[in-house]
Amino acid sequence: MPHARATHLTRRGLLAAGGALGLGAALAACGDDKGKDGGSGTEAKAGTSGPWSFKDDRGTTVKLDKVPANIVAFTGVGAALYDYGIQVKGVFGPTKTAAGKPDVQAGDMDISKVTVLGNTWGQFSVEKYASLAPDVLVSTLFDSAGTLWYVPEESKKKIAQLAPSVGISVYDRQLTEPLQRMWDLAASLGADMKAAAVTDARKRFEEAAARLRAAAKAKPGIKVMAGSASDQLFYVSGTNLSVDLEYFKALGVNFVEPPESAKKQGGGWYESLSWENVDKYQADIIMMDDRTSAIQPADITKATWKKLPAVKAGQVIARSPEPILSYDKCVPLLTNLAEALEKAKKVS
Repeated sequence: MPHARATHLTRRGLLAAGGALGLGAALAACGDDKGKDGGSGTEAKAGTSGPWSFKDDRGTTVKLDKVPANIVAFTGVGAALYDYGIQVKGVFGPTKTAAGKPDVQAGDMDISKVTVLGNTWGQFSVEKYASLAPDVLVSTLFDSAGTLWYVPEESKKKIAQLAPSVGISVYDRQLTEPLQRMWDLAASLGADMKAAAVTDARKRFEEAAARLRAAAKAKPGIKVMAGSASDQLFYVSGTNLSVDLEYFKALGVNFVEPPESAKKQGGGWYESLSWENVDKYQADIIMMDDRTSAIQPADITKATWKKLPAVKAGQVIARSPEPILSYDKCVPLLTNLAEALEKAKKVS
């Protein structure tokens, strides 16, 4: 999903080039009931003896003699597990900015305490990975084929030989479903799911969802557009396929929806617009991709952007197309959109 500027129009390349932008499932009061998963892991303490198993979203069950202690994960997954008290040994994916600071996808992880196997699309040091003696690799899935996110195609076989993998799907479902799946995984790895910080975060998520639902109901005419910026193109995401947008839509948020025909080149995720045509859709609020691979609103110099009614009205907020899948990190996603809706004026 990061804007890797891929040149081959494979599904993965499309996600990388366009940020799946629009990328980047349920509690009873928060959308549909897809996320009511009873859990599929065996809870224990990391590294302890005794069997461990976890059935992932590819339908693959990983079985080990003991609970994994040496965990390697996609950066966002590592950040989610960290929020549940699970420290991974290595990460791959956007971890450090050019200035050496933690990437937005690293969350609260202390990146000085993890081995970074690769920081950008296509980077993954198999040698470093092997040196960690990994018990398991965990990543997200952005397609129906079960492709592990940020695991390079050219080295996936070597990587697979070193340790089994777990995939958590964030494809074509609501946010609450992968949130529950990450909860299940953390529990199986020995996290204390009854800790006050954990249960409080889940409660705050439910409250934030109720707030967003109420805000959307109060402002049904406010149109929201999910966008992402690159040098040459502006990407408009549809709600289909993206876990956050599908969930927000289920809560009642009124989104700009590019037609399926327009999203065809974007693999069904998004429509690509030239900056001259950035005003194709009318929107009162614009949610912009917050990943470091995308140009941030403050750095967009295009005159056509500055003329957009939502931009002129200051109704532009951040969006996390690749949410960190812990309740703590997802609360602000709901709260920020709810607040934007509550304050929004009709400008389109």
